Amino acid sequence: MTDFYTQAQELFKYTQSMRRDFHMHPELGFQEIRTAGIVARELQSIGLEVTTGIGKTGVVALIEGSRPGPTLLLRADMDALPIIELTGTEYASQNSGVMHACGHDGHTAILLTVAKMLNSSKDRFPGTIKLVFQPAEEGQGGAESMIADGVFENPKVDVTFGLHLWNERPVGWLGIAEGSTMAGAELFTIKITGKGGHGAMPHGAIDPVLTGAHIVTALQSVVSRNVAPLESAVVSVTQFHGGDAFNVIPQTVELGGTIRTFKLDVRDIVLKRVEEITVQTAESFGCKAEFTNTRLTPAVINDSRTIKIVQEAAGKVLPELKVDTSAPITMGSEDFAYMMEKVPGCFVFVGSANAEKGLNYSHHHPKFDVDERALVDAAALMAQSAVELLNSK
Repeated sequence: MTDFYTQAQELFKYTQSMRRDFHMHPELGFQEIRTAGIVARELQSIGLEVTTGIGKTGVVALIEGSRPGPTLLLRADMDALPIIELTGTEYASQNSGVMHACGHDGHTAILLTVAKMLNSSKDRFPGTIKLVFQPAEEGQGGAESMIADGVFENPKVDVTFGLHLWNERPVGWLGIAEGSTMAGAELFTIKITGKGGHGAMPHGAIDPVLTGAHIVTALQSVVSRNVAPLESAVVSVTQFHGGDAFNVIPQTVELGGTIRTFKLDVRDIVLKRVEEITVQTAESFGCKAEFTNTRLTPAVINDSRTIKIVQEAAGKVLPELKVDTSAPITMGSEDFAYMMEKVPGCFVFVGSANAEKGLNYSHHHPKFDVDERALVDAAALMAQSAVELLNSK
């Protein structure tokens, strides 16, 4: 019986060709028409029954094991980002202004490869594998959309598994940690209303620009003075919009940003203090401020039993690789957390950077690219983990 790492190596050219094709033709969230079409075609070509249009542009297929058992959901995200690519590679984006700058092209190719591997190894596991190709992970609600369309039903899902290529670590590294591994994310907006006036006569105005500057500065105290030193949180103001002329103090200013936390009690504290500081600082300058926030994702929290099984699977199929069990991995967020809230499971990271080849730009950078050897590691890990998880149930 061929091991999954050997199979993944044998299928590397297929995985690479799929990944590069998706990379050349990136599509934004809920616009993954071409990508979803190719995914459906590839799954049908190996004899799987495919359902499309789940969560608008999502694709789902089932692989039945050799005997009755639980259902494992394997997920890959398909969407790209609104970024102008600057890699200069032969497979660079042909869709101007859109780029696979986070690795989702690789994730989709990996899961297609895993589908081939597991479909030819049905005698090795009981139950059902539900292959889920998700749209719109990048803050647009793709996971929630698929959940609303019943992705956890028919058959009912018992455990979930996802992974991410990770350019913060080199090829040969695996992040398989128990507990909180990625932060929950909010976006927030602050609208400050003052009194417009002439820039040369500021005494006659109530300046929302000055007020906004003080709010930005004051918000830096939230984490340092309201969150316990052994806890984690981030408050980042990333947008500051106001005014249209050099000599006019505007009537309003708008700020925007993100909040990241792991624990619900920390989240509550941060949200409360950000709103209080915003409103009270604005009032002290004679302005009014409105604070609104939208929850993008909860934290990614790995189930302890599931993660131990995946750690053991990694030791079997990738014994030469370093398995890092320290958590958290990142303050970045991931909407697979919504699926894990519904059904516990795990989300793991596969190192994909190579500094010697210049393949070490961070996610969401216009020069982001991965060492494609990581595709083999990821496919082998996902396939082995699937078999181990289903047999453990």
